Amino acid sequence: MSLLEFESVTLKFGGVIAVNDLSFNVEEGEVFALVGPNGAGKSTAFNLISRFYEPFAGSIQFDGHDLLAHKPSEVAALGVARTFQNNELFDHSTVLQNLLIGRHRHRQTNFLAEIFFSPNVRKQELQNRHMVEEIIDFLDLQPYRDKMIAGLPYGVRKVVELARALATGPKILMLDEPASGLSVEETTDMRWWIDDIRRQMGITVLMVEHDMGLVSSVCDRVLALANGAKLAEGTPEQVQTNPAVVEAYLGGAA
Repeated sequence: MSLLEFESVTLKFGGVIAVNDLSFNVEEGEVFALVGPNGAGKSTAFNLISRFYEPFAGSIQFDGHDLLAHKPSEVAALGVARTFQNNELFDHSTVLQNLLIGRHRHRQTNFLAEIFFSPNVRKQELQNRHMVEEIIDFLDLQPYRDKMIAGLPYGVRKVVELARALATGPKILMLDEPASGLSVEETTDMRWWIDDIRRQMGITVLMVEHDMGLVSSVCDRVLALANGAKLAEGTPEQVQTNPAVVEAYLGGAA
């Protein structure tokens, strides 16, 4: 069984079909990308998995769980983490504090124990800090560890959001346009981090991305979308040379 199974999913906004009978599977341990023109339904698929939207039809299974039976607040506890096109960080908190928020789903103590800072609370806090420090080292965020998010460059913020998603300890990491707005050097770093996240951490990656250079370098399989429906699926090379995909990107004359 695949780690993520997206089966015959349709989503409508009034008379507009945003996702049209879409099916795809993501296997454990792979890097899988959704690509396509703006408005193709890529981020909408992410929002369906995150349970921000309720599909009109179809099913979404993750690691043996029916995602549609869970609330949005319960998805992270199943092992699903994501980043967003626009950074969703706490601007007036430090990098360290933002990452510690990502550890919230692992909380195993009650409110009263935390008020009195019991031994179990101290032990859990130390474990969370150890995990967060490892991620800070992994993503080379040491120079920014105690800095406020509000004063950081855009590229660093993108890395911090990636770090916070990793701090949740996910089984699958969903990256929504991880290279958007990054310089060539920052995109290269993102490429290596995605590869290391899969190889060293064993985390499955599902990404939405327009940078086909990044997609080609890190992805095992690619699904191309247009108007909410599947155009082509296969290796990056197979998808990029598919006539339907070329037409969707460049127009029929091309």
